[in-house]
Amino acid sequence: MGPLAGIRIVELPAIGPVPFCAMLLAQLGAEVLRLTRPGASDVGLAIDPRFDLMSQGRPSIAVDLKHPDGVAFVREAAAHADALIEGFRPGVMERLGLGPDVVQAGNPALVYGRMTGWGQEGPLSRTAGHDINYLALSGVLHAIGHAGERPAPPLNLVGDFGGGAMMLALGVVAGVLEARRTGTGRLVDAAIVDGASYLATVVHGLIAAGLWRDERGANILDSGAPYYDTYETRDGRHIAVGAIEPKFYRLLLDGLELDPAELPDQDDRSAWPQLRHRLASVFRTRTRDEWAAQFAQTDACVTPVLSMTEAAHHPHARARRAFVVEDGVTRPQVAPRLGSTSPSSETARRTLVRWGVAAEAIDRYVSSGALRE
Repeated sequence: MGPLAGIRIVELPAIGPVPFCAMLLAQLGAEVLRLTRPGASDVGLAIDPRFDLMSQGRPSIAVDLKHPDGVAFVREAAAHADALIEGFRPGVMERLGLGPDVVQAGNPALVYGRMTGWGQEGPLSRTAGHDINYLALSGVLHAIGHAGERPAPPLNLVGDFGGGAMMLALGVVAGVLEARRTGTGRLVDAAIVDGASYLATVVHGLIAAGLWRDERGANILDSGAPYYDTYETRDGRHIAVGAIEPKFYRLLLDGLELDPAELPDQDDRSAWPQLRHRLASVFRTRTRDEWAAQFAQTDACVTPVLSMTEAAHHPHARARRAFVVEDGVTRPQVAPRLGSTSPSSETARRTLVRWGVAAEAIDRYVSSGALRE
């Protein structure tokens, strides 16, 4: 059943962080009713539903939010739910007649989760943006990349999914727990720019303490240190090194067959370029997989840089059953693992009826064109 069994969530049409949040909550046992736009996908691209991985595992039904009956349907579904999550720009839900004041009037215990890039207020709140823009304004993007090079976008993992979807999921679960205790729902304002900034809390502390230079590629964890970076191997692939602690660094040098006495001190920043050059020259003498075998089962913190396709076939991933293959498509398992859960195979109609929405009402919404099963 999963730890969130019995929690009912209405997911409104959106792309990126909202469906990822809904997928996570559903995989942890929540009953999520997915409302969609006809023909739309969760990645914002035209894609075969078989490959739209974030849409799976929960019943869905298409709704026309411009139709009066579509709006009425959302209100009725929300009246039977514990939470509603949406990802429209500020003001859109209010214009549709589905703002938090209206929806929570019909269900005071409802947790109303809002996912935006910039938040509900502020000079940028009603402007468009993407992950890269939110990271840029949070300061996070400035810190990612090598010294002397342009900032490197970390896919859309830090903003959309880390600072966005995960923060929204946590806010919704916390709100539901409180509502079950107090009978009053919360408004959850999850902004990606806020979440990305929050993820960088430790770095802000290090800057204030004078232990972090606010520039790219100049610190221990941002590729500034030669013992925390990637190196090209003989076959043009790469190896990742994270030997921060002295005991791990010693094992790194052992595996590379380097004499510490012939190298500068690990934390002599002035000598980091020299040390980096030496490590790079050694790593280029063997292939990636040869170095991976050399450091396997050691604490040197050296691992091969795998492609997305390769990752699913690594022995550790296989031992952890970290990926599954469904309908010929490889997808990651849910994380964190909290016991066995099964994706829902129930139809949207059956879910709604079980929640308490009358079958006759569903038929009426379908007949009017507001819903498409």
